[in-house]
Amino acid sequence: MLLPVLVTPANFNDRAVTDPMFRVLRRRFPLIGLVWADGGYTGPLVDWAKEKLQLIVQIVKRGDGVTGFAVLPRRWTVERTFAWIMRRRRCARDYERLDAHHEAIVTWAMTILMSRRLSKTTA
Repeated sequence: MLLPVLVTPANFNDRAVTDPMFRVLRRRFPLIGLVWADGGYTGPLVDWAKEKLQLIVQIVKRGDGVTGFAVLPRRWTVERTFAWIMRRRRCARDYERLDAHHEAIVTWAMTILMSRRLSKTTA
């Protein structure tokens, strides 16, 4: 399930907004200690998160000898979550004019998913 949600314009670099995202994550969920990230987040972010927020950022990388498509550990979790969000028509199209509106719609989509799973009865 999504913990914090941050929607940015397409011209923003993901790495530029990780500082506020990690700060929100740490404030709302103080017990989380490990964050998985793809190779685009390597660099000073890993050291900053460990030093300032006591978060371990583990970079999920492709193997050195891998060519073509390869399932990366933990990456499938991200892609699966995107697929769940896109099942909501409102999230599959860019209708919102403000980032905050889209954040609310994504949060609502995940709330619907979570509440349906929690209310499911076993046979």
